[in-house]
Amino acid sequence: MKNLFLHIIFLLSVNLVLSQQKQYPFQNPQLDTEKRIDNLLSLMTLDEKVQALSTNPSVKRLGVVGTGHVEGLHGLALGGPGEWGGKNKQPVTTTTFPQAYGLGETWDVDLLQKVANVEGYETRYAFQRYHRGGLVVRAPNADIARDPRWGRTEESYGEDAFFNGTMTVAFVKGLQGNNSKYWQTASLMKHFLANSNEDGRTYTSSDFDERLWREYYALPFQMGVVEGGSRAYMAAYNKVNGIPAMVHPMLKNITQKEWGQNGIICTDGGAFKLLLSDHKYYADKYLGAAAAIKAGINQFLDEFTEGVYGALSHGYLKEKDIDAVIRGDYRVMIQLGMLDVSDENPYAKIGTEKDTIDPWKTEVHKKIALEATQKSIVLLKNDSGLLPLQKDKLKTIAVIGLHADEVLLDWYSGTPPYTISPLQGIKNKLGSNVEILYAKNNIDGKAVSIAKKADVVIVIAGNHPVCNAGWADCPVPSEGKEAVDRQSLTLEQEDLIKLVYQANPKTIVALISSFPYAINWTQDHVPAIVHMTQNSQETGTALADVLFGDYNPAGRLTQTWVRDITDLPELLDYNIRNGRTYMYFKGKPLYAFGYGLSYTTFKYNAVETNSENSTKNGEIKVTVSVTNTGNKDGDEVIQLYVKQLNSKVERPEKELKAFQRVFFKAGETKNVSLTLKAKDLEYWNTAKQQFELENNSIEIQIGSTSDNIHQTKKITVK
Repeated sequence: MKNLFLHIIFLLSVNLVLSQQKQYPFQNPQLDTEKRIDNLLSLMTLDEKVQALSTNPSVKRLGVVGTGHVEGLHGLALGGPGEWGGKNKQPVTTTTFPQAYGLGETWDVDLLQKVANVEGYETRYAFQRYHRGGLVVRAPNADIARDPRWGRTEESYGEDAFFNGTMTVAFVKGLQGNNSKYWQTASLMKHFLANSNEDGRTYTSSDFDERLWREYYALPFQMGVVEGGSRAYMAAYNKVNGIPAMVHPMLKNITQKEWGQNGIICTDGGAFKLLLSDHKYYADKYLGAAAAIKAGINQFLDEFTEGVYGALSHGYLKEKDIDAVIRGDYRVMIQLGMLDVSDENPYAKIGTEKDTIDPWKTEVHKKIALEATQKSIVLLKNDSGLLPLQKDKLKTIAVIGLHADEVLLDWYSGTPPYTISPLQGIKNKLGSNVEILYAKNNIDGKAVSIAKKADVVIVIAGNHPVCNAGWADCPVPSEGKEAVDRQSLTLEQEDLIKLVYQANPKTIVALISSFPYAINWTQDHVPAIVHMTQNSQETGTALADVLFGDYNPAGRLTQTWVRDITDLPELLDYNIRNGRTYMYFKGKPLYAFGYGLSYTTFKYNAVETNSENSTKNGEIKVTVSVTNTGNKDGDEVIQLYVKQLNSKVERPEKELKAFQRVFFKAGETKNVSLTLKAKDLEYWNTAKQQFELENNSIEIQIGSTSDNIHQTKKITVK
């Protein structure tokens, strides 16, 4: 009887809560989204609406619990050097992948979506289990790394707009999940638009013509919105053609009206005050606040209330202007399920079970981190088959490098649950059978001494991702990060490599870096070189797997590595036609876009298409026959480029339009199908203000690198 009484009391209390929770139409998940928002806005006070312009659009009085932002370029960041978990708070460890630049070097779209899905799951888990972080993830960075001197190159997938857009779409989909009604997390892309210089970024202008705007700089963002489904992005600090990005008409006229972006558009951190202090664009903050909101900004990342209230009192802004923009905030909140008390949202259950194991502790997530790191490694050189090393033929190895026994974290990293350094990874691989000698540098001649004693030497070189210095300070000229561009492409540690190589020609260089270096001497002399990026918790394991042949590397470069800084135009020259990227570079690169070697070899036998013509809105199936002609299993990255043969406007020398990473067993032949879409052949007709497919002939080029084409075929475009 007592149990029955308690059960009745429980049911009454649940019904009371539910009746309170559903007293307003906006709480009804069956109601149309726009009608829900109409009702919510009608109930909110002006003060509540102004407060909703922050990064957390909660309305406590009405029981609306919103969610804020987290960083997540290569794993959820709730710790790390940036203390993203909160100042003086215990970090929450999370799975930490290679930097975005390294994730790009995998050339694996499916893997990238899987990585982002892991991050999205962990973001939900931390939010719902530990009440840490938020569900709006500031990732991916859809900016284009058009110049290797850019301090934030580490955050970008590469220099090609189509490639970056493809990877952006994969990351967005992974973060947001595949439920038809709800998102796992919301993907907030950054930084719109043409934000690829750090020095002077708070006042400089990125200037370029309309075709480059449409075909290059905006393309990854457009793909992220239209194909990926992202409904959030961050406006950049810089001006675009003379107008600060956060008040530029492009926010509303193009991203919203043309692309259908109807969610969050936020400022960058501190950007609102920069309208006055650095851009000197408005006479006062009231005019600036009104302009930002009317341009489409609905979330501010710095203090904004005084400016907004002043704009209202001066008549620069009306309440309906605020209503118009914060609708986007609540569209995203509804998509995340924040306004619903509903069992329909499968993501609402993540982390709520009492016996849940933290996902970053699971073998599944550890394995994905290892796979991503293995696939990110690029073999740059391997003369005389020095790699892979054979463990049973070695007695002594020398490992040399200042950071050889560290995994260096960058500004947007979280805190990994564990890290395996290059030195530790090599030790784990070799066990006690091989003597491992270690030196950080050549103080007292130690590096040279152990190099002479060793059968083979592994030099770990590269940058420090936060420059081991203050916020806007990088004492080493070749290093860069947010707020600091690189002043040199020369690897200062190359002198150490020279000394070690002189002592022992069997030297391998592992360049662990956030960006390219002009390692000309190393390429000319050292027999084996690999590149990988910073940050992965599995750095050492993956590197050792590649060095000792347990994994056949197949990463590919996503940027043109030049030989000299003088090969580059001025950093602030945003007209890439002036010799920038593989599409317009006139010189001979150190390593070309798309370059990377393998421990096996591949032959491209033939290319066929299912049609000789490409028509508007159509697509062509391109089939490539490829054979692994070596004696090792391995991946090959098949790259499809297009050359416009008779265009009436200036077009690139060639453009990447499809790619696929494919596994081959030794001796295996496969027919690999790639899809060439007619819309990807269009150019922006400035007179007609639209993309247009011109009558033309094109050459399809199939290669293993942008400058190593194996098969070609011409087709007609109508």
